[in-house]
Amino acid sequence: MKQTNTAYRQRYWDLRAAGNFIAGGTGTGLVFVSALAFATGQNVLVPLLLGLALVGLGLSLVWLEIGKPWRAFNVFFHPQTSWMTREGMLATPLFAAGLAAALGFAPGFAIAAVLAAGFLYCQARMLRASRAIPAWSHPRIVPLILLTGLAEGAGAYLVLGEPTRPFIVLALVAASAREIVRELYRRGLSAAAAPEGTLAWFRRPEERALQTLRIAAMVLLALGLVGNTLSATIGGVLAALTGWGFKAILVTRAAYTRGLRIPRTPTRGRDTARAVEPS
Repeated sequence: MKQTNTAYRQRYWDLRAAGNFIAGGTGTGLVFVSALAFATGQNVLVPLLLGLALVGLGLSLVWLEIGKPWRAFNVFFHPQTSWMTREGMLATPLFAAGLAAALGFAPGFAIAAVLAAGFLYCQARMLRASRAIPAWSHPRIVPLILLTGLAEGAGAYLVLGEPTRPFIVLALVAASAREIVRELYRRGLSAAAAPEGTLAWFRRPEERALQTLRIAAMVLLALGLVGNTLSATIGGVLAALTGWGFKAILVTRAAYTRGLRIPRTPTRGRDTARAVEPS
């Protein structure tokens, strides 16, 4: 009996779905960091509103992807089983809390920060729940998506807000932690015998270029700690853009199904309990 490999790349989620994870991750990260900056006395109106706008943009892209857009309302009917439903249910109070904060309701910042973190967690668990696609369902995808969103949000804040030392440190720590977890994620996929199509993306020039840019972002952020504000700003831009590139690859290029796997081939005869390894 031959082992048949039927692994193929999923084609249900395209760049519009990736756009939800990109805009939603950066948006929620930006809302979260804006809430922290507000606590230090900074003017965060622009980054807060842009963060909310990005979350809305991401949800709109998902709505456009649906063949029959009005079916989108069905997403609210399964909160007990669907992380997408939970994401959608958090969106409305997130917008409400964020807008209230923008209008001067100070507690709204704390509420928006908690809801933004919850929204990002739901996105991570949406991928984790996709059991048929190893690149999404690996347990390490959850901390990787959370740290990627934080790195994107902190990086974007250095461009839109005040690039003070504490937030440069936050962006650098988030970017460094993201890189460590990404490597652990890659090793986890290899140990779990993920499809070759998935593993191959970690060797492609596009991913190597992204890794180079992620390292450059960390170097520039480190330079920002010694007073070079321009370096910190450029590093923040790279921290955000490299997160976008990773998510686009994760959703549209590296998402292969596992395919049929037969680790042992059954044999006929009296001793049917034993099996031989396929050649």
